Amino acid sequence: MPRTESGRPIQPVYGPEALTEWDPAVKLGQPGSYPFTRGIYPTMYTGRPWTMRQYAGFGTAAESNARYRQLIAAGTTGLSVAFDLPTQMGHDSDAPLAQGEVGKVGVAVDSVEDMHVLFDGIPLDRVSTSMTINAPAAVLLLLYQLVAEEQGIPADRLTGTVQNDVLKEYIARGTYIFPPAPSLRLVADTFRYCRTELPRWNTISISGYHMAEAGASPAQEIAFTLADGIAYVRTATGAGMAVDEFAPRLSFFFVARTTLLEEVAKFRAARRIWARVMREEFGARDPKSLMLRFHTQTAGVQLTAQQPEVNLVRVAVQALAAVLGGTQSLHTNSYDEAIALPTDKAARLALRTQQVLAYETDVPHTVDPFAGSYAVESMTDELEAAALELMNRIEALGGAVAAIERGFQKAEIERNAYRIAQETDRGERVVVGVNRFALPEEEPYEPLRVDPAIEVRQRERLARLRAERDGAAVEAALAELRTAATGPENVLPPMKEALRARATVGEVCTALRDVWGTYAPADSVW
Repeated sequence: MPRTESGRPIQPVYGPEALTEWDPAVKLGQPGSYPFTRGIYPTMYTGRPWTMRQYAGFGTAAESNARYRQLIAAGTTGLSVAFDLPTQMGHDSDAPLAQGEVGKVGVAVDSVEDMHVLFDGIPLDRVSTSMTINAPAAVLLLLYQLVAEEQGIPADRLTGTVQNDVLKEYIARGTYIFPPAPSLRLVADTFRYCRTELPRWNTISISGYHMAEAGASPAQEIAFTLADGIAYVRTATGAGMAVDEFAPRLSFFFVARTTLLEEVAKFRAARRIWARVMREEFGARDPKSLMLRFHTQTAGVQLTAQQPEVNLVRVAVQALAAVLGGTQSLHTNSYDEAIALPTDKAARLALRTQQVLAYETDVPHTVDPFAGSYAVESMTDELEAAALELMNRIEALGGAVAAIERGFQKAEIERNAYRIAQETDRGERVVVGVNRFALPEEEPYEPLRVDPAIEVRQRERLARLRAERDGAAVEAALAELRTAATGPENVLPPMKEALRARATVGEVCTALRDVWGTYAPADSVW
């Protein structure tokens, strides 16, 4: 019998008997009303389509700026910035640990000067920008704000999202810097800072995507993501903030796989659980605090280097799942990403996939098309129950952070990833072009490659910056940051002044490392 990604059997026929405790008034409600199973807005895409983002960033800031301009010209409605690994880890491009990684998996940003180049000629008050950055998220957000200020754009006109989700880094991705306690303090400081300084900015994007890419099932993706969300809300309320002061700016980030029915059910179940948690545990009263707003990215882990054109089909199905599930914004992967950085043509085709769904199909013309489907409603119930069972296990361990420190989530994901790998190796899970329908010989493909000279040029830029700036002012500002980090005050204002003085990303992160230390993961006990 075929099974869902979460390992549950898919019935050949679903009927009303498959639905548990079926009460449409409670389970479904209306779109835009509690518990938001059918979507967080009454009209959803009938009013306007989702935000079409394309995740991009490579090489130098100038090269990435050129790609952003191309995407905007092609019709993208939101930018999504990929940073290189040194930037993600809080290291400058001339740091020994950065050698060989500068500009490889994203754009290198070392200072406000790089951020100026990255967004040169792009109207920051008219473009929504998402930044995939976590441990040093506050640093990059402040650089963005400084660029806007120096362009004469008020901070209250800036819209976008900073990922800022460090807990999933401990679980599935690994680009952490500080231990959990100061990392959570930095998240709470960002919430408080943005409430007054950047009121339209989404302060966090709590991510299940990277857990799914590491092998998490849909049920695990929901459970571990929402458990992390609960930890962030507890941190903020524990720091003295009222839930309705910050919760409306929380956002989430999920994957969309090719298993369309279960993915639609996953999004619906996640909305329902989050609404209840926010109302029943945290006493949220603002309807916006109850809404699970989320961005979706199609599943990079399901792309294949073999017959890469087939990925166009996979991405279209995945994007359709995200739209049918009610996403607020969407990134579609390029068909050649399993080989190298996307070419211009591949990135444009990925965007065109979203545009076909938005403007050539009838899907956006009705809200929650699967509502009342025996199959999808049953899968929604099953996923909700499975996710809640995992969330209860996390609570029994003391919450998300305690479970992370014991290796619970990581071990659960690894077990599921191993199951998927075994099923693929045995041929039980078909991957077109890999274990079935393979070609005897692949067609040649010329990928986009990053010029190794980029690292040399970036190091030269850093040397010029350090030679031309006021070194004494930088050192004084960094000393103020260290002082703030040792006490209870918000670290973002002194951090901003250090960056304004042309301190680098690495220098700011090192100042915090001096006070908070770095994180070394414990071995799993599971």
